[in-house]
Amino acid sequence: MLSRAFPRLRTTALAALSALVTVLALAVGIPQAQAAGSLPCDIYAAAGTPCVAAHSLARALYSSYNGSLYQVQRASDGATKDIGLLAAGGYANAAAQDSFCAGTTCIITKIYDQSARHNDLTVEGAGGAGAADVGAPADALPVTVGGHQVYGLEISAGMGYRDNSTSGVAVNGGAEGMYMVTSGTHVNGSCCFDYGNAETNNKDTGNGHMDAINFGTECWFSPCYGQGPWVQADLENGLFQSNAGYSTNSSNTGTGALPFVTALLKNNGQNHFALKWGNAQSGGLTTTYSGSEPTNASGYSPMHQEGAIVLGTGGDNSNGSIGSFFEGVMTSGIPTDAADNSVQADIVSVGYGGSTGSTGTLTPGSEISLKATTSCCTSDYVRHQNDTAVISAITSSSSALDKSDATWIVRRGLADASCVSFESRNYPGDFLRHYNYQLLRQPMTGTTQYRQDATFCPTTGKSGTGTSFASYNYPAKFLRHYDYNVYIASDGGSNTWDSATSWTDDVSWVVSAPWAP
Repeated sequence: MLSRAFPRLRTTALAALSALVTVLALAVGIPQAQAAGSLPCDIYAAAGTPCVAAHSLARALYSSYNGSLYQVQRASDGATKDIGLLAAGGYANAAAQDSFCAGTTCIITKIYDQSARHNDLTVEGAGGAGAADVGAPADALPVTVGGHQVYGLEISAGMGYRDNSTSGVAVNGGAEGMYMVTSGTHVNGSCCFDYGNAETNNKDTGNGHMDAINFGTECWFSPCYGQGPWVQADLENGLFQSNAGYSTNSSNTGTGALPFVTALLKNNGQNHFALKWGNAQSGGLTTTYSGSEPTNASGYSPMHQEGAIVLGTGGDNSNGSIGSFFEGVMTSGIPTDAADNSVQADIVSVGYGGSTGSTGTLTPGSEISLKATTSCCTSDYVRHQNDTAVISAITSSSSALDKSDATWIVRRGLADASCVSFESRNYPGDFLRHYNYQLLRQPMTGTTQYRQDATFCPTTGKSGTGTSFASYNYPAKFLRHYDYNVYIASDGGSNTWDSATSWTDDVSWVVSAPWAP
């Protein structure tokens, strides 16, 4: 394990100056490097509300941190490896994970706390509402941050992480703040994708015994406006959008399918809490609620937090939710709005989901679009539409959404590194996979079946033009468009999409520059 340096406190003036420089630079479009004193926990410490927990698979959250971010365990032999940083205050060394897990699969078994408190998260045990969880697949959520390919944490039902024996986390009405960077594209309405303060016994011990951010489409108290997903407060026995439980803010319709979202909760533990969210790729924060603790039931004023930390489940291990996690912190005391704004500016500055800088090739990390070569359809590209892969015409005048839907990131084959998989550009962690021979866009679950279904092996185009892609687990079937849908198809067979007519053209594709670089 790498040495883990304690964070150094920065002066308030230095942090304020650094934050101002970042905000001004963003306003005029100047890209920012990771500057000393500018990372989230430096900002919060300088504002008098130091981090008591700092978790990320993607990057350091202190400018001085040079320890491990997370631990992976290899399926082939059970060995573990700590994944650290490329440099102090920088980004995850994802290549170390790729090398260690080559030829097998890995799960994430521990997420290290970067603060001096060492509140590390491990796979959650059984609770009052769920059996013991399993670790998330380590390669399920590749993402570009700061120009580096790293991994996030993709939670499926039955996965979760926890620490029931923490140091410094608020208890019994203490004040605290927290945020996480998550995604609006990988959510559901099941309980409960949380990050924050929870019970120490994995059970529901009553109102006010939790204080955690919740992100999903579950509307606990009606009405909720729009379709979500919403940033809510899980204060136990309810997901709260206000002191009344339900939304009192009709303009809060949720974040929509933003690929990266900053979700933030602040609670003084006595008589006030606030909820905020922002696009983690641009802009500032929006406050959706700021007011008294819940008044629709007793037990919330004061709060009764117990000080455990949970990630991916409810306090009683309700583990039916799905979600994505890239980074998050918890503070001692309530951060100022100015500090929150500076942290949001830092998050935006690192470029979640930015371009890898490689385009138009089958090299892993390259952004591409796949163009049909059949004479009928030479302006058509593979895109996702309502979770299904189709081909449709994409031109320079197409909408930004259509261009994004038609852009894919090449990844090393999930079942075989010598082949390729295609990750959606605007739905992080979702890949093209076949199911009943039809191509769909679905989140990576980590199962052997999914890995095989989402892996395609390139070969010279069957028509003599471009590239054809053989299904990894059905090697005689190739990626084909038929009647504007996309399938894996053989040259003749029992299915209509196996028709021999124009088969060689339909399975030949041009790997082109991406429509949404």
